[in-house]
Amino acid sequence: MTKTLFEKFDEVSAKEWKQKIQFDLKGADYNEALIYKSYEGIDIKPFYNEEDIDSIEINNLHPSSWKNSQKIDVNNAISGNQNALKAIQKGAESIHFAIQSENVNLRELLTDIPSETFLYIETTFLSVSYIEELNTIATSLKLSAYILTDIIGNLAKTGNWYNNLNEDFLSLEKSISKSSSLKSVISVDLSILQNAGASMIQQLAYGLAHANEYLNYFKDKNDNPFINTPILFKVSVGGNYFFEIAKLKALRILWDSLSGEYNMLKKCYIFAHPSHRNKTILDYNVNMLRTTTECMSAILGGADTVSNLRYDDIYNLENDFGTRIAINQLLILKNESYFDIVSNPASGSYYIESLTNQLAEKALNLFKNIETGGGYLQQLKNGTIQKKIKESADKEQELFDKEEITLTGANMYKNPEEILPTFQKEVFPEKNIRKTLINPVISRRLCEKIEKNMI
Repeated sequence: MTKTLFEKFDEVSAKEWKQKIQFDLKGADYNEALIYKSYEGIDIKPFYNEEDIDSIEINNLHPSSWKNSQKIDVNNAISGNQNALKAIQKGAESIHFAIQSENVNLRELLTDIPSETFLYIETTFLSVSYIEELNTIATSLKLSAYILTDIIGNLAKTGNWYNNLNEDFLSLEKSISKSSSLKSVISVDLSILQNAGASMIQQLAYGLAHANEYLNYFKDKNDNPFINTPILFKVSVGGNYFFEIAKLKALRILWDSLSGEYNMLKKCYIFAHPSHRNKTILDYNVNMLRTTTECMSAILGGADTVSNLRYDDIYNLENDFGTRIAINQLLILKNESYFDIVSNPASGSYYIESLTNQLAEKALNLFKNIETGGGYLQQLKNGTIQKKIKESADKEQELFDKEEITLTGANMYKNPEEILPTFQKEVFPEKNIRKTLINPVISRRLCEKIEKNMI
């Protein structure tokens, strides 16, 4: 019987590979020459093989499919509805409504929205009556709607509760009791952390500790939302391609572990979108490439829904061209690149599984330290979280300034004849000095200093 191709070759162990590499280095130090010290504190080896995942339990927590989504800022119900219907006609499978005012009429906003279109509704206010009305409309129209309510995230982002701690949690509890037809009411916003410069390990650990505050509050309540409905994690995805895939996979593993300790529903829902942190106004068309690879990371990492970021979102108001490009990027990934055909394509990859395991382990250790230190809310109150994020952001900024982290067209391969776009938005927001309960977590873009020097 003829042997197959692979039977003609002997298996090679990791030790034998390393010995061969060391021989070829001709005396150079293996660790110095080939081990990459990543920003996340994880050493990246020059090769990985089966031995690297022998002791790792491979979890099959990846969703079977993903939906694309279009974000629509809503100040007016009629125009918001028109923009949503237009997006659905052009291929959007779900809509992310960012509602700016309680005066926005929900029935007008949701008129003629197809029942198969998933809705993600995020508001800048906290209102029990508004959620109750949405629940009634969702019931009558048979809509699938997630509410992205995150009172702790609002505290971290703005420095204040909507009202105060007790009132906000009570409003959240009442909202849950009046949302029987909604998919989920509670969300945890990790994007705040990523856009402020938190490391991936911090994002995972702080996000888990953030979610744990909700678990602790509701564990003894009659209307515990975590028994039957999934928590929604809103995640920003950056440009570190393989690490971002591993980050999302690690998030599912960590939630599976934490929710199991409470005997809660282990399923979580991940809503992912590209980060603002690495986007620029310099050579701004390159933002299309950045958002494409970031959406790819989100899909391969196991996001349930991916909402793209317009390439001109930093400086331009919502516009037809930018919006159309954003949704088309996702349509190409799904329908032409076949990212919707293979379920969990990253599973079993020696490199990605190893990264996933290391990120999860490091994040779990940090999470335990946070809980030992009083929990997420306590560490926000005393400024520990903000201090640690700033240290991480400053370290990343230093690497960017030294061109060890590169952004094409910004700090590398600059165009000396750069023509800046017309700004329709405030590109460099001024600090809004006001009284806050805690220091807010501030979003910062890596390229701001270079951009200011160009103006």
